[in-house]
Amino acid sequence: MAGTTDLLILSLLLTLQVHCLQGAKILTICLVGGSHYLLMDEISRILKDNGHDVRMFRQIGDGALPGYKIPSSPYPVSTYSLDEKYQKEYDKFFTEHQQEFFMGKGGFQSFVKLMNVFANQCEVSMNQTDILDFLKKEQYDIAIIDAFNPCTFLLSAKLTIPYIAFYCGNFRNAIAVGLPSPPSYVPTFSSQLTDRMSFLERLKNTLMYIGSYIAENSVQAIFNDIAERHFPADSRPSLSDLYHKAELWIYNVDFSIEFARPLLPHILCIGGLRAKPANPVSQDLEDYIAESGESGFIMVTLGSMISSIPRTDLVKEMNSAFAKIPQKVIWRYKASDWPEGLELAPNVRLLDWVAQNDLLGHPKIRLLVTHGGINSVMEAVYHGVPVLGIPLFGDQFNNLIQIKAKHMGEYIRPSEIKAKNFADAIRNIIGNKSYKTSAMKQSVILRSRPFPPDKQLLGWVEHIIQSGGGGHLRPYSYQQPWYQQFLLDVILFLSTCVAAIIYLILRVIRTLIYFMFSNRKQKQN
Repeated sequence: MAGTTDLLILSLLLTLQVHCLQGAKILTICLVGGSHYLLMDEISRILKDNGHDVRMFRQIGDGALPGYKIPSSPYPVSTYSLDEKYQKEYDKFFTEHQQEFFMGKGGFQSFVKLMNVFANQCEVSMNQTDILDFLKKEQYDIAIIDAFNPCTFLLSAKLTIPYIAFYCGNFRNAIAVGLPSPPSYVPTFSSQLTDRMSFLERLKNTLMYIGSYIAENSVQAIFNDIAERHFPADSRPSLSDLYHKAELWIYNVDFSIEFARPLLPHILCIGGLRAKPANPVSQDLEDYIAESGESGFIMVTLGSMISSIPRTDLVKEMNSAFAKIPQKVIWRYKASDWPEGLELAPNVRLLDWVAQNDLLGHPKIRLLVTHGGINSVMEAVYHGVPVLGIPLFGDQFNNLIQIKAKHMGEYIRPSEIKAKNFADAIRNIIGNKSYKTSAMKQSVILRSRPFPPDKQLLGWVEHIIQSGGGGHLRPYSYQQPWYQQFLLDVILFLSTCVAAIIYLILRVIRTLIYFMFSNRKQKQN
């Protein structure tokens, strides 16, 4: 009987391996534009190029990438348009909050508002019955979802597809995932601390660590309400449960800049998926760069979704600062949005879109001025280019704290930018060779990894498919109630035992003292 069972298991494993070699059916789900789409597109292309049958389910038609011409897709795409109401709401959020971002007001409240926008869009997504029925009938082996938008978990549950969660940034959601995060040396998201903290910084970090539980619960509650409306009561998932059911969590980070921290077996770090050897730039751009001579050039880009700056005063200060430096400046800025009457600095060239990775790999690049998005940071690390950051929102502050901690660059808040100090910061980073040395050191760390990120991605996805899921990687703590995870029952038991022993000892001592005094009184009498 045992031999027959072993043969059946072996046969099943061989069938799964052959199936995977022939190409698995994989669905990628992307409900956010900008750099999120670029990463999910990269993942889809890697899997497609290695023989898998890939389809993407997308929500935003243009990818929210102003100035970028999306190339033809080698894989099929299922997409739909938001209705006019929600599209206006989505556009209004980014229009209004761009002003706030450039004023340094991109805090937790902005994040909650964004999650509410995603929740409203999620209602539309969950009602796309024709597309969802079609995708469900396709019987995909696995889904890879953009985990930044919690709606992707609800969609995966609706489609009853096992899924791998890809998180495009750092460990912002570590607490929700159950990732060990000792506040003594692991900075809580938004704390803007390094792993080397003073007493007061550890106190701050601990309080923020506790507060992050409350913040996470408030965000999850938004999407749990959606689950109540779209799932029957007897099979209604909570977002917390869906996080724990992910076969694998993949983070777009690398320890070349990320602070070292404990991980779990099902947590994979493959930062730098879009960082690659540079292709030659256009001849027109090459001729412009050649004019810079030994001074070289700097590149300025504040993210895939920001094509121009909504604050004219800030544009004037930056433009004036660029006029004070000897380098050429390639600035991703929509020319039609340039402030009327403001003369462009003679050493500046505006482009609607820049081939960022290719320009970072150019031998004459001297500095990247960036908002600090994880893709930009990882490409700068890959090519060993120093960074001057202008953080606006989300994980950008954390990313630039890490860049500064590694002595690979500096950062300056938008509200602090004046022509003189901005120009001085550029001159300091370019003139101080230690920044370039540190950048090259981090580049060596990133490039010399045993396996490049695309191979890690492919290998782990195929492993999950062949092994029938990632249950062997997930810790049992996911199934434990919270009081067991924190050993509160054990602590209560031990405390009770200690209290009982102390009580008994005190009773014995009291009894002995009583008899001693009693005997003494009898002798005296």
